[in-house]
Amino acid sequence: MLQAALAGGTASRRAVFELFPRRLPEGRRYGVVAGVGRMLDALDDFRFGDAEVDFLRREQVVDEATLEWLAAYRFGGDVFGYPEGEVYFPYSPLLIVEASFAEAVLLETLLLSIYNHDSAIASAASRMTWAAGDRPCIEMGSRRTHEEAAVACARAAYVAGFASTSNLEARRRHGVPSAGTSAHSFTLLHDTERDAFRAQVSSLGRGTTLLVDTYDIAEAVRAAVEVAGPELGAVRLDSGDLGLVASQVREQLDALGATRTRIVATSDLDEHAIAALRAAPVDGYGVGTELVTGSGHPTCGFVYKLVARAGADGTMVDVAKKSKDKISVGGRKHALRRLDEAGVAEAEVIGIGTPPEGDANDRPLLVPLVAAGEIVGREPLTQARERHLRSREELPIKARRLQRGGPAIPTVHQ
Repeated sequence: MLQAALAGGTASRRAVFELFPRRLPEGRRYGVVAGVGRMLDALDDFRFGDAEVDFLRREQVVDEATLEWLAAYRFGGDVFGYPEGEVYFPYSPLLIVEASFAEAVLLETLLLSIYNHDSAIASAASRMTWAAGDRPCIEMGSRRTHEEAAVACARAAYVAGFASTSNLEARRRHGVPSAGTSAHSFTLLHDTERDAFRAQVSSLGRGTTLLVDTYDIAEAVRAAVEVAGPELGAVRLDSGDLGLVASQVREQLDALGATRTRIVATSDLDEHAIAALRAAPVDGYGVGTELVTGSGHPTCGFVYKLVARAGADGTMVDVAKKSKDKISVGGRKHALRRLDEAGVAEAEVIGIGTPPEGDANDRPLLVPLVAAGEIVGREPLTQARERHLRSREELPIKARRLQRGGPAIPTVHQ
């Protein structure tokens, strides 16, 4: 496309691209925007260096004129978008890219790969943390996904309310708090379970979390308290009927005087399993596989479409794809969240060409992220996390339901 546009003289035409979802994943009531910070870092570094240009030349992928253009490529346009942590709905204009066609078209895969992945993880994580209430969730999915995806997963989960991650690279790169426990292999290494507990407590202190379901749980709990004393930080349960076992362990811990020892549950948890444990004496949840696979929806289905472009005379023209089942809405978009007098979200209102009409209680959603090629939208990850909690609290009560259903609020075009 780039080569043909350069040769045809249309590459420099002003263009507006939009990244958006046509629908939510089946059964979901809202989605969560994540990956904005990662996208800005990636865009800042997006270059065609000598190695890339030499490869394209050697493989005869594009012609020399295109190679020269790529070698000098620097994105110089503007980008507006929903800030990280914001919730979204069908046809929310999550990103607006305004630049020449050539500059903007090259970003399609870069933007979609980051947004589709990170937003899928954050959307699943948000449902999990809402189901968990005030009980913390720990991200523990690194062994169930690609090594780089694992870092992005931990970051996205933190945005959507997870308290910590077992992935230390996410802590190093992004400042996500980290936590961890021992595995069954550590217990099996020792001659007795008690020896394993002694070694862990001696090295890590009484506040550590001991894994108690390698052999007999009741015996392990008794040994754990005898080794660490009533100051034992937590025990972890990783198998069986977690609700029933947690109740039995809680009763045993209390009888042994370890009334402040917490119970952490793991083992293939998702939002439904977490909700089912709401009545059980579980103090925290470790979530792995279901989180890093989006709890059944590993992508958001975002698309990146041209919605406006300059004509031969320079006048901007709205354009849109009209093929069956894949309809787009042309025109440069603006968006606000319509709120009622109590501050509860009523609709996602999308203006085409001009900002939609709203009142003082409504909230604009698009913010500047890049201005004339310069990154202007960076922010601390904690700010995105706080934004998500506020945005989620605006939603009507039906958004909390884990049963399948449609979007929590409608999307209205003006």
